[in-house]
Amino acid sequence: MGETKQKKEESLEAGEAARVTWDSPVQFFFTVLGFCVGLGNIWRFPYLCQQNGGGAFIIPFLIMLIVVGMPLLLLELALGQKLRVGAAEAWKKVHPALAGVGYGSTIVATIVGCYYNVIIAWCIFYLGSSFTTTLPWSSCPLTDDNQTIAECEDSSETQYFWFRTTLDASGSIDDPIGIKYWTFLCLVLSWVIVYLILMKGIASSGKVVYFTAMFPYVVLTIFFFRGITLKGATAGLSHMFTPKLEMLLKPTVWLDAANQVFYSFGLAFGSIISFGSYNNPKKNCVKDVIIISFTNAFTAIYACAVIFSILGFKAVHLFEKCLEHDVGILMPMYPEFKNRNMEDIPQDEYSLAMSGFTKIHPQNLLKNCSLVKELDDSAQGTGFAFIVMADVFTKIPGAPFWSALFFMMLLSLGLGSQIGIMEGVMSTLFDQPSLKHIKKPVLVGCVAVGCFSIGLVFTTGAGEYWLTLFDSFGATGLTFIAFAELLSVMYVYGHERFTNDIETMTGVRPGLYWQLMWRFVSPTLMAAVIASSTYFMLTNKPVYTAWNRNTAAGEKKEYAGWSLGVAALLAMSSLIPILVGLVVHLVKRCNRRDNKHAYEAGKFYRVDTTASTRPMLGDNYEDFPDLPLGDEDSDSDSGTGIVMEGEAGKPFKLEVMD
Repeated sequence: MGETKQKKEESLEAGEAARVTWDSPVQFFFTVLGFCVGLGNIWRFPYLCQQNGGGAFIIPFLIMLIVVGMPLLLLELALGQKLRVGAAEAWKKVHPALAGVGYGSTIVATIVGCYYNVIIAWCIFYLGSSFTTTLPWSSCPLTDDNQTIAECEDSSETQYFWFRTTLDASGSIDDPIGIKYWTFLCLVLSWVIVYLILMKGIASSGKVVYFTAMFPYVVLTIFFFRGITLKGATAGLSHMFTPKLEMLLKPTVWLDAANQVFYSFGLAFGSIISFGSYNNPKKNCVKDVIIISFTNAFTAIYACAVIFSILGFKAVHLFEKCLEHDVGILMPMYPEFKNRNMEDIPQDEYSLAMSGFTKIHPQNLLKNCSLVKELDDSAQGTGFAFIVMADVFTKIPGAPFWSALFFMMLLSLGLGSQIGIMEGVMSTLFDQPSLKHIKKPVLVGCVAVGCFSIGLVFTTGAGEYWLTLFDSFGATGLTFIAFAELLSVMYVYGHERFTNDIETMTGVRPGLYWQLMWRFVSPTLMAAVIASSTYFMLTNKPVYTAWNRNTAAGEKKEYAGWSLGVAALLAMSSLIPILVGLVVHLVKRCNRRDNKHAYEAGKFYRVDTTASTRPMLGDNYEDFPDLPLGDEDSDSDSGTGIVMEGEAGKPFKLEVMD
């Protein structure tokens, strides 16, 4: 048994001669699923539904998934499976001028990997804080005089815990204050976990994905059954699935849907190409794409239903609390409200009473409560996870358990995505000939230390502001890279050739749908997304939300000039390799043409098939360099190089005489 295990590990490290392969198709599926289904499905998709017409947003989401997501996913997966190398080497094989495309993807993956692990570190901090009898954000802390801290009282318990306890946020991105040791330690722990998962490539990460991919579904199901039993769940689900079809007329809704599909599949990171390269060359990747796409869409909608059932509970709780305040003011004038439960008071009756009271008392303290307003009160990203959901748990019996379960789910989702993101980086390094002699654990360790060092900026008081900057601009080039990939495969490599490759591998020839999407529909839509995103960036000055300790609230601030310079560098960092790769190829091509028949002046060259004169020539004797068959410098017009019929590749010798 020990010998079998040793042979298996040796085969996994065999390199180019025997490309690493997945232990099973299930392992491949769970790895890709864990990468695609990430934090965005939990804290981004529900927000987009909330903002873009509720259930109506599902329509453009599914359409964009079919016309953009699936075609690009198959393109990257099939390319990796056919060429069996990482992203950088894959695009070099498609055409030497495209070598920079793969390196651009690697740079984006590195940038995202640096800040993504900080989010994992925050999840670890909240998870550790949940192992108490009472959640620390369930009440405001007290001063030495046993008085509630005013900043907490003026905001909320969860906001104070997030901005002041977890982040200890500064007033602006210009003021880092210093490294927060608790965030630093959590970041160290998160990188140690990621290193242990990635240290042996898919030989180690492939085992972990079974947990990181399946555990979130178990937790979502638990939360679903708990959520639908909460008071207000029906209101939340009704609000989410009631479509506002008029929203579909807004172009921004379709743009949001396209971006959500693009990022939920993790396209252009190089990770999908890398995952495909570990497949059996005969695997049916077309079927894989369909299954992964369906699962991704189902997860987004399922997670949205779970989240809205819980948010419905929160909205009803806040609405009844607001109603209790207003009824207390209205009761002297409307005694019929006396001794009635808040849920028994219809919205129409309350609105009528409030209207009558306002006519008599124009100046009043009524809050004008609205359940719809509470349901529309939205947040996304860190604000949703660490403020909104954290607040919900304080109102549910057994709060520490539900909080720990939720942040364990976020931790699992984050690790699943981080494995995929860093695979996009590591596969490029593993394929570099100059790094072949370095063992994988050492190479992964160097990358982890480098990314950790960059990530230290996120552990300062301005850490969240820096994360917003990296998140907003670091992945800007992804859409352009994906667009370049699509055009390169369809019009440089050739759509017919690519289709034949897929048919040869899988036995299934992509039909009319795939051809139309690849060649016309997907490029057109991606060009529209790039144009609209560029227009938005140029016409809107970027801002971030900073915490103001005096007002106990967030305030919008514009980035300073130097930080905009950093933003521009981040945005262009992934595009520069593409331009460099193209320029280098053109320069090399011109040099090869100029030197095709050039000989060094003052020397006599003679070609012979024997080495009989070598003793006389000494050091001046040189082997004539090999000319690969089909090389573009060959004089043959056939494209197959020089081929001598009946000859067996007899070596030529070049004698150089002064």
